[in-house]
Amino acid sequence: MGDDSEWMKLPIDQKCEHKLWKARLNGYEEALKLFQKIDDEKSPEWSKYLGLIKKFVTDSNAVAQLKGLEAALAYVENAHVAGKTTGEVASGVVNKVFNQPKARAKELGEDICLMYIEIEKGEAIQEELLKGLDNKNPKIIVACIETLRKALSEFGSKIISLKPIIKVLPKLFESREKAVRDEAKLLAVEIYRWIRDALRPPLQNINSVQLKELEEEWIKVSSAAPKQTRFLRSQQELKAKFEQQQGLGGDADGGDDDEEEAVPQVDAYELLEAVEILSKLPKDFYEKIEAKKWQERKEALEAVELLVKNPKLESGDYADLVKALKKVVGKDTNVMLVALAAKCLAGLATGLRKKFGQYAGHVVPTILEKFKEKKPQVVQALQEAIDAIFLTTTLQNISEDILAVMDNKNPTIKQQTSLFIARSFRHCTPSTLPKSLLKPFCAALLKHINDSAPEVRDAGFEALGTALKVAGEKAVNPFLADVDKLKLDRIKECAEKVELVYGKKAGGAAEKKEGKPITGKTTALPGPAGDKETKDAATKPGPLKKTSAVKAGVPPKKGKPATAAGTGGAGPKSKKGPETKEIFESELSIEVCEEKAAAVLPASCIQQLDSGNWKERLACMEEFQKAVELMERSEMPCQALVRMLAKKPGWKETNFQVMQMKLHIVALIAQKGNFSKTSAQVVLDGLVDKVGDVKCGTNAKEAMTAIAEACQLPWTAEQVVAMAFSQKNPKNQSETLNWLSNAIKEFGFSGLNVKAFISNVKTALAATNPAVRTSAITLLGVMYLYVGPSLRMFFEDEKPALLSQIDAEFEKMQGQTAPAPTRGISRHSVGGGDDGEEEEQEEVGNDVVDLLPRTDIGDKITAELVSKIGDKNWKIRKEGLDEVTSIINEAKFIQPNIGELPAALKGRLNDSNKILVQQTLSILQQLATAMGPNIKQYVKNLGIPVITVLGDSKNNVRAAALATVNAWAEQTGMKEWLEGEDLSEELKKENPFLRQELLGWLAEKLPALRSVPSDLLLCVPHLYSCLEDRNGDVRKKAQDALPFFMMHLGFEKMAKATGKLKPTSKDQVLAMLEKAKANMPAKPAPPAKACSRVVGGAAPAKFQPASAFADDLGSNTMESKPDLKKAKAGGLSSKTKVQGKKVVSKPNLKEDDDKSGPVFIIVPNGKEQRMREEKALKVLKWNFTTPRDEYIEQLKTQMSTCVAKWLQDEMFHADFQHHNKALTVMIEHLESEKDGVISCLDLILKWLTLRFFDTNTSVLMKALEYLKLLFNLLSQEEYHLTENEASSFIPYLILKVGEPKDVIRKDVRAILNRMCLIYPASKMFPFIMEGTKSKNSKQRAECLEELGCLVESYGMNVCQPTPGKALKEMATHIGDRDNTVRNAALNTIVTVYNVHGDQVFKLIGNLSEKDMSMLEERIKRSAKRPSSAPVRQAEEKPQRTQNISANASMIRKGQAEDMSSKLNQNRNMGSHSETTHTVPREFQLDLDEIENDNGTVRCEMPALVQHKLDDIFEPVLIPEPKIRAVSPHFDDMHSNTASTINFVISQVASGDINTSIQALTQIDEVLKQEDKAEAMSGHIDQFLIATLMQLRLIYNTHMADEKLDKDEIVRLYSCIIGSMITLFQIESLAREASTGVLKDLMHGLITLMLDSRVEDLEEGEQVIRSVNLLVVKVLEKSDQTNILSALLVLLQDSLLATANSPKFSELVMKCLWRMVRLLPETINSINLDRILLDIHIFMKVFPKEKLKQCKSEFPIRTLKTLLHTLCKLKGPKILDHLTMIDNKNESELEAHLCRLMKHTMDQSGKADKDTEKGASRIEEKASKAKVNDILAEIFKKIGSKENTKEGLAELYEYKKKYSDADIEPFLKNSSQFFQSYVERGLRLIETEREGKGRIATSTGNTNGEEVGPSVYLERLKILRQRCGLDNAKQEDRPPLTSLLSKPALPTVASSTDMLHSKLSQLRESREQYQHLDLDSNQTHSSGIGTTLASPSSAAANIDDLKKRLERIKSSRK
Repeated sequence: MGDDSEWMKLPIDQKCEHKLWKARLNGYEEALKLFQKIDDEKSPEWSKYLGLIKKFVTDSNAVAQLKGLEAALAYVENAHVAGKTTGEVASGVVNKVFNQPKARAKELGEDICLMYIEIEKGEAIQEELLKGLDNKNPKIIVACIETLRKALSEFGSKIISLKPIIKVLPKLFESREKAVRDEAKLLAVEIYRWIRDALRPPLQNINSVQLKELEEEWIKVSSAAPKQTRFLRSQQELKAKFEQQQGLGGDADGGDDDEEEAVPQVDAYELLEAVEILSKLPKDFYEKIEAKKWQERKEALEAVELLVKNPKLESGDYADLVKALKKVVGKDTNVMLVALAAKCLAGLATGLRKKFGQYAGHVVPTILEKFKEKKPQVVQALQEAIDAIFLTTTLQNISEDILAVMDNKNPTIKQQTSLFIARSFRHCTPSTLPKSLLKPFCAALLKHINDSAPEVRDAGFEALGTALKVAGEKAVNPFLADVDKLKLDRIKECAEKVELVYGKKAGGAAEKKEGKPITGKTTALPGPAGDKETKDAATKPGPLKKTSAVKAGVPPKKGKPATAAGTGGAGPKSKKGPETKEIFESELSIEVCEEKAAAVLPASCIQQLDSGNWKERLACMEEFQKAVELMERSEMPCQALVRMLAKKPGWKETNFQVMQMKLHIVALIAQKGNFSKTSAQVVLDGLVDKVGDVKCGTNAKEAMTAIAEACQLPWTAEQVVAMAFSQKNPKNQSETLNWLSNAIKEFGFSGLNVKAFISNVKTALAATNPAVRTSAITLLGVMYLYVGPSLRMFFEDEKPALLSQIDAEFEKMQGQTAPAPTRGISRHSVGGGDDGEEEEQEEVGNDVVDLLPRTDIGDKITAELVSKIGDKNWKIRKEGLDEVTSIINEAKFIQPNIGELPAALKGRLNDSNKILVQQTLSILQQLATAMGPNIKQYVKNLGIPVITVLGDSKNNVRAAALATVNAWAEQTGMKEWLEGEDLSEELKKENPFLRQELLGWLAEKLPALRSVPSDLLLCVPHLYSCLEDRNGDVRKKAQDALPFFMMHLGFEKMAKATGKLKPTSKDQVLAMLEKAKANMPAKPAPPAKACSRVVGGAAPAKFQPASAFADDLGSNTMESKPDLKKAKAGGLSSKTKVQGKKVVSKPNLKEDDDKSGPVFIIVPNGKEQRMREEKALKVLKWNFTTPRDEYIEQLKTQMSTCVAKWLQDEMFHADFQHHNKALTVMIEHLESEKDGVISCLDLILKWLTLRFFDTNTSVLMKALEYLKLLFNLLSQEEYHLTENEASSFIPYLILKVGEPKDVIRKDVRAILNRMCLIYPASKMFPFIMEGTKSKNSKQRAECLEELGCLVESYGMNVCQPTPGKALKEMATHIGDRDNTVRNAALNTIVTVYNVHGDQVFKLIGNLSEKDMSMLEERIKRSAKRPSSAPVRQAEEKPQRTQNISANASMIRKGQAEDMSSKLNQNRNMGSHSETTHTVPREFQLDLDEIENDNGTVRCEMPALVQHKLDDIFEPVLIPEPKIRAVSPHFDDMHSNTASTINFVISQVASGDINTSIQALTQIDEVLKQEDKAEAMSGHIDQFLIATLMQLRLIYNTHMADEKLDKDEIVRLYSCIIGSMITLFQIESLAREASTGVLKDLMHGLITLMLDSRVEDLEEGEQVIRSVNLLVVKVLEKSDQTNILSALLVLLQDSLLATANSPKFSELVMKCLWRMVRLLPETINSINLDRILLDIHIFMKVFPKEKLKQCKSEFPIRTLKTLLHTLCKLKGPKILDHLTMIDNKNESELEAHLCRLMKHTMDQSGKADKDTEKGASRIEEKASKAKVNDILAEIFKKIGSKENTKEGLAELYEYKKKYSDADIEPFLKNSSQFFQSYVERGLRLIETEREGKGRIATSTGNTNGEEVGPSVYLERLKILRQRCGLDNAKQEDRPPLTSLLSKPALPTVASSTDMLHSKLSQLRESREQYQHLDLDSNQTHSSGIGTTLASPSSAAANIDDLKKRLERIKSSRK
């Protein structure tokens, strides 16, 4: 038991993994208890077991496994994280549980799978189970099938996807295992329960015995619809409902509803695999089908027939095949083949379904025409074909073709067409058979029922009967008004017999459907029809009307709620009901009228009517009026009264007062009585006659309006206009038109006869009277509001002047909305209103366009034209397209018959010539306008290819394609586009352009639709792939479109569609879906209806109670498109703003009062509390990349306590315009509510960060405007931002610095600027520094510039965490790939340099050579700018400098003190930082003056008056003036000379070649004059660096610059080399060059010698020879220690650098060999300690082994030779010179030297050890060979070109040693010239050697001697005080004592290190030079100063230069 006790102590999860099965068993038991005990499904406990559940189910021990399965089941049931384990656990169950012998294990496995399905993981489980079916173990297969069956039985076919299961069923039936086959049979029966006969086709090929068995089983299946009995977690309401029904024990209707959706869900077609047949067509099919022999044609057709038997076909381009079959049907003489081709077409249509729709239009007319065939088998085949084709398209699309055939003379065609119509109608529902379709069909069929042929009549009756059954009597009766009773009865009889496809309940079913205003596809018909259907739907059953009115957000009118139920009236012409019966009032005779009038009027009144005295007539009228006013409506005899008024004098009344009264009475009668059209006709003529009267016109118009209200405007208007134009009075005509304009506005446009108006308006436009024309144009403007742009089409033939007036009027109306009608509905029932509305819909929407005379251009589209368009030559193709354009232009409006044109144009859409593509697009655009809504039928075969063009890479082609698609969609509506798979196929293509354009288009169109076809769902998977597209624009467009897809498809469907994505993608997409759910706009269903009504004005009374809403709709829904038709097509033209508006518009009235209070409420300690909560992490920390919903909700909650409710609503509204409003309010209240703003500041800033993520620029601009004002206010209030406020705001503000728009960036920079006043700049710094890491290059650049500004304004102290780190970070951006970022980084560092001087380089640390050279260049350039930094700063940043409050001077002061305290440290470190730099740069320029004038400063500095000098100078230690004791000239010279030299040297490095040459010439002049050359002392390194920089510039820039003349470069090289040769001839100056500079100089010169580009130059070789000479000079003349050290380091570097060519190292070694040769002479002047240290370092880097590995043996030989020579020259003493090496014992060098010493000792044997150190090789030779040989050798050398000098030197040594040696014999034979040359050479060497000896002793730097360093120190101090002119990290040649005291290894300073110090000095010297007063300059300086300072004398004399060069050349030769 010992073991047991061990594991008993373990925690549960560890037990479950124990290796002992008992331990695991115990673990599983405890886990099971634990899982059942945990209540919280989100408890962290669950996560512990995530990885273990798979082990639970796959345990190797059967007993433990059982318990593990139970525990796993409990886990899956209760844990919220269980879903993550689905895949692995399911696979474990399938592979390790289903094969167990124990039934219990299998049961538990099945339960686990079902539980996973319940927690929404159905797809993953199904996938694993289907994988299991491929397992070899039959047990596993059986268990998987059983599990699938159970899942289907319990969850139903909605959740378990049947398609993949059905796919594998046939394979299961073929299994060898009986158990598998039996289980498969059970599964097939279960599937059959759910989908019935849809299962038959997929199983038709299984074994016939099995099929028979199945059939038997299927018969037994109960016919009741199956129900889901187990529900997902998300279906809890359904579950409750189901349980409730079970409790009741019955089937409530609710269940029915659900099932109704569930059962027909699976269509057999969907379960089938699509077959691709196009590639399988016989290769010669198209030839055979054209063959002359009918047998061949038959073969071809049979091949097709065989292929199209496949029940489902793959979509593809079937155009050619359809064309071929159509040709056979239409043209083939063999009727058998016609039947066969028809069968093929039927097969294609059945297999392709909707995808065949695009070809339907081509085929239908041909088939209908072919019905003339009498043979039954042909007719039957054609019927089958056309029926199959009908199902692929809509009746709407082929209606034109059918109607065209209806008038055919052939009775068989008429009969078959009617029968086809009847069959088609059966497939329709009331919504797909709207009035607009019924009307033309009924009209055509009515002709058929009166046909002479009985079969035609019968077919006609059947079709009309079917229509009646489908659409209902109410819809059809109006069209049957003229049919006699017998025929009507026959139609009704037919109707009763009809059985409809959509359920036998027909009408009932239809009505039931209508109850839901948005049902699937039904209402989605686009264009004018779309709306009508919905209306139609709404008008069907009476009470329903009421509900839909309520749905539309409009309370139904009280009083007469359901009058419509009783009235079946169809339009204004047949109004019924008590109120309108007078309309049919018969005309009364005058006698009857008098009788009736006498009954209601006073007798006196009747008598005086025709009195001769006008006063009596007036009195009579007054009585008449009183009587009318008192009459009741029911007893008012309107006709009698108006006839009395018309009685003589009637309308010829001459007294205007009487006439006015008379007209007023007419108006009263019309308003108060039941006024009929008969009565109206009595008075209208008179009214029209008076309408133009000045005095009576107004009353006449009032009367006409009243009559229009009584008799409806359409009728009244028609009468009035006809009367006006039948008379001649222009005044009457124009006033009538004016009245009509107003009347239309008041009554709306419903029912008006546009056609009649248009003809009258045309007459008016042609009138000579301008007033009439003006009125006509005004009327057109009003009509335009209702009819839209299509109105203009009627007037295109008018004169241009008139047309422009009409256009101007239309322009005025654009953007206006049609006013809501205010009259014309008060007296009609609700039903009547509806009918009116329907009429209006048809009349205006469609009829305006239908009235247009359309041309048939079919005959113009000839075969020749089509072949032109498809020609190989693009020019001919273009001609063809031009012809099409002109055909359409001529025709203007065309019929839909355009022959073969669509196929031809389709081909051009992918033309290789883009110009033709664009032309085709513009033709298609024209076509849409010309054909109008009929273009619908071409959407599939022409519209979709246009969408493909949206993927074109050219911008303009895409724009043209988009314009075309929009033009089409405007005509067709969106349904056609969205139906079928075409759109999803387009979206599937992985073309970023296509995707972004298409998604953008959908995002624009979808919001306006009320419903969409279900096919939209097919686009969703591709939408998801777009969300993860590589292209950013595609991703953005997809995100924008997401909410609109969701608006139509719902979140559930969209979320379900993510199931097929990869897990990572799925999570991302689901997150986006959640986000989109929040932004999802509501569907615009009911408002759209309301909108069209408001426009049409059918029933405004209903809207009165919600006037705010109605007005809002009126103004908003239509504002973007006044075109009514568009409003209908789109449903709701201006997207979905309505919802938003509705919310605001209602409460507006009440809330105006509430807005008076403060907008920000002060909550004591509210802000502190919020900060505490955030610190304690009670709320989310404000930190995100994009704001998630939870942040927004949190902010909303926090704001609710301290922001006025109404303002908060605006701030968090979905619409950006409300954000703008909120910002406006906040700006208004800023000053007045300071305290409130400050108390809510954290929330305001957080809310503003959310606005930064909006895409709307206007909001962003407004937010920035507010921020500027806010920060101004805060700085006035001296408020300081808290850390919390800053950290939750600044990072997001910085994001906006990278905005592409300049104005925004500017604003953000201004705000950052102002922020420094309320938040310390040093704290701002890290935030901005973080911004430099952004991916957005603009942001990086702006942040860097901002950092520069901060440093400039506030000094280096702002740099956080330390200046060093900050500068390093900034410097990394110098290498950025973006140019602006690089520039910004360089500018920023230059700014820091201007503030801080050379310290910068130290802080930046190492930079790559390229970056460093860029920086040097930039610093140099900034130095050239004449104005000094502070002046610039003052100009650029006025705000900053002024805003820095009083403590700014303190910052400066502190900073200066701080710096000076660090100064001594810096000095010791050998850095270049000097006191001068701590002072702001204004004061650096005078130090030289101060130093030399002993305190008298004469420079004027006008710009600096305002500064407090005391503050600044306090900490600065001004160096005392010291005198340089080195140069005797120095005392006479002024420091001005130095500064002038500095200036000239700085120009040597200039980028401008001429400037540089001039400077070099000036320096050369100075060097040549011995008395002045000394002035260069102290500037040598500086000069060499400048020349080096120039060499680099030539190498990197000038040589590469093709524009530069290469002669210029040669000139520059000559000057550089010339002046350097001059310098290196002056030994005292040459020795000043320090090691680092020499190293770089040698590097530069060797690089130049190896530069192949130089050799290619004309004088290149000359240049290289000069360089050779210069190198020799440098080696000989410079300080030997320095040059030797430099060469060693250079060799080490060159060997390390793989980039360098081996040639480079070779040349360095050659230089070293040369130095070795010189060693005997120079050994005493060399600081051996330093050289040995360098060798030691070299050997450390390159141990002997490593050197031996080098390709060349030279390096090791060079080193050995050098050491050997040193040993030889120094002897054992050399070992004393290892002082500078730290641990000599480890040094390889020491060992090597010891070996050498031993060797040389052995060699020399007893030779005297004190041999002369300087003994040269000559001495050794002398002991061995004859003197003659030696001399001969020497003279040979002198004679050779290369070794002349060496020879002379050896000769000198020889003579010195053997003074008696005779050299005469050797000279005797030579020429006189040679003799004098040798003598001169020897003399020269003598003077040189003596001179060198003198210098050596004077400087006292030989090895053993004591040194007096005071001279050097003094000189160094002076150098240091010259603004950081510290020459080297190492003094030139330090005394040994000082070297010994410094154990630290001195490294060789490279010239780049030195460069930094030099550069600052150059800059300053330049500034000084520019600030110097030239007069003083000349008075104070000696001659040389003047030479240099005045440009006139300094202008380089080029000739002089040339002469010098010549000299050099000749000496070389």
